[in-house]
Parts: sequence; C-alpha cells; structure tokens
Amino acid sequence: MDNWDEIRTAYNVARIGTVSGAAEVLGVHHATVIRHIDALEERLGVKLFQRHARGYTPTEAGEDLLRVAQATDDQFSQLAGRIKGRGNDVSGELVVTTLGGLSHLLVPVLADFQKEHPEIVVRFLTGERLFRLEYGEAHVAVRAGNPPDQPDNVVQPFHKQRITLFASEGYAAAHGLPEDVSDYHKHRFVSADDPKSRAPFAKWLRDTVPVECITFRSGDVHAQRRAIREGAGIGFMSRLQAEEMGGLVEVTEPREEWAAPLWLVTHMDLHRTTKVQAFLAFLKDRAKAWEDL
Repeated sequence: MDNWDEIRTAYNVARIGTVSGAAEVLGVHHATVIRHIDALEERLGVKLFQRHARGYTPTEAGEDLLRVAQATDDQFSQLAGRIKGRGNDVSGELVVTTLGGLSHLLVPVLADFQKEHPEIVVRFLTGERLFRLEYGEAHVAVRAGNPPDQPDNVVQPFHKQRITLFASEGYAAAHGLPEDVSDYHKHRFVSADDPKSRAPFAKWLRDTVPVECITFRSGDVHAQRRAIREGAGIGFMSRLQAEEMGGLVEVTEPREEWAAPLWLVTHMDLHRTTKVQAFLAFLKDRAKAWEDL
C-alpha cells in the first residue's frame, strides 16, 4: 500500500466506472490505468473490480479500498483548503457562505471589503446545504437559528434580525390592515412553500393564520419578498430589508419569538489567519449600523 498513484487510480476507476473516464480525469493513458489496477490487485492478492462490457464495478474488496481512498482524498482537500487560507496578507480567495435570504446583508459588506482589499477574490456561496468548513469549503459561514455545534468550529453570536409582518402600500390601500390577530383571517398572506419550514416566524404563521389565507407560497425567499412588495399579501421580512425595498407598511411590532439569531462560524485552523480576522472585524463593524432597525 506504499504507492498512492495506484490507489488513486483505483479510486477514480471505482468512482467513475470506466478506465477511459479515469484516464481522462488523471491525465494519463488508459493503458497506465489498467497497469496500475493490475499491479495493485497483484500486490494485494485480490480482485478489486469486476470487468464487464459497460466498465468496471468494485468488488467487496474494491469497495473497502474506495472508502479508504475517499477519506484520504477528502483529507488532502481539507489540507489544501486550509493552506489556501493561511498567510499574512489579505489576498487570494475569500469564501463566505450563508443562506440566500441574507444576501441583502452580506453582499454590500463583501463589495466594500473588496474595495479596501482589491487583491481579494470573493466567492459568496449560498444554499440550503451546509458547506463544510473542516474540508476547506469556506473561510467564514453566517448561519441562522440554533448555535452550530461542530466541535472544530469557532462560533460567535453575530446579529439578531428584527422580523415582523409587512404589507405593500398598495395592499394597505386596497384591503386595509389587520388591527390585531383576530383580523388575520380577513387577509391574504405570503409565506414559505415548505410546510415544515423551521423558521420561527413561518411556523407561527402556520399556527395562527388559516391555511386558505396563505395564498402566495414560494421556496424562494427573494420571490416571497417581491410578492409582498407587489401586493400579493402580508408577509414576514426584516426591518432592514423592508427599509431597503421601500413602499412597505409595518403591520405589527416585531416579536421576540420571530427573531432570527445569526452566528459567525469559522474553522479553528483558519480563525486566526490575517484574512479571516480582517473580514470578521470589517463585518462586525458594518453590522453596528443594523442594530437600530
């Protein structure tokens, strides 16, 4: 097991399923791939693959090798990600990840940070998937909800969004506004399409408003906000977002149970690097202006 090239070759054959595909990924001739597989099987004394017309399928022994090779490859990727984040200057890639719904908060900050540090290349990754800091997928994560509990991460409380119900000025002119919760059944609402959404305000709306009154539903938070702005109904957003959009009327005061706490998350191996510390300090300073809303 002292020849990583052969193990890496077998790993790629198992992952892709064909000799030609593995050869293309590795940048070698297909004969080299076959030679590596034959040599590794001879050294181990077992067949790692079943050969057939469609390609190569791992045997039980091949699956064992695949798991070990996958873990090793992941560790190399993790190491590479950490090395990229080291250094004493603020340059290279800065990878920040969060939910897409927080773009209105973070994109202006990232743009201004880049103006101060023009050698930075910003990668802003959004989505429901949690990007894995331990594998170098991001330098900084901004996460919402309960505090993240991964053991190798540094977690800091960041900001609590003040969220409440808003309606467009057009909706208010056409339908009026509810005076209290007892009037909500007379109105139309905008909300998430997911009936199991964990957002505290979305759950509150499901428990409080008759389902037939939630007449505009979307899995895209940007679409929800635009629907509120266009008068499709009353819906939740942060005070900061509502101020930026304009043309909206606050229906009721924010409630503490609707608040969405945000957390700054970094991996302990990258937390103290110059680049990460520079961005965290910049972000926290900018966030002070959000506290008034």
